[in-house]
Amino acid sequence: MPGIDECLLEAMALPGALGASLVDWTSGLALGTAGESPVGDHETTAAETAELARSAAEFDSFTAADGSPGAGPPVEDLIVTTRAGYHVLRFVETSFDSSVFLHLWLDRDSGNLALARLRLRDLAERLVLG
Repeated sequence: MPGIDECLLEAMALPGALGASLVDWTSGLALGTAGESPVGDHETTAAETAELARSAAEFDSFTAADGSPGAGPPVEDLIVTTRAGYHVLRFVETSFDSSVFLHLWLDRDSGNLALARLRLRDLAERLVLG
C-alpha cells in the first residue's frame, strides 16, 4: 500500500500527467506534491482546488435510501476541463474525516481522462495515510 509520495509518483506515471498533489480540502494545504503546478505554485493550487472541492462536497449532501447519511466522501471525483488540460480531483476515504483528495493535472493532448479516473480511484483506495 503506497504512502503519499509513492502514490503521487504513480499518478505522475500516467500518460500526460503534468502535476499531482494530495490536498486537505478543509485547510487548503498540500500534504504532498509532484511535478508542476498549473499556476506555478503548489500551495496556491492546493488552496484553489480545495475551495472547489469544498463547494462540491457541501453542495452534494448524499443520503442513503433510508434517510441516513451516506458513507464515505460526499463526492467521488470532479473533472474540470480547460483549453489546455484536465484537472481530476479524486476524494479519498479515510479512517478519520475523509477530507483529502488527489489532484491530477493532465495535458489535454496527451492525457487519457478515462485511464486517469480509473487509476486515481485505485490509488485513492490503496493510499495509506499515517
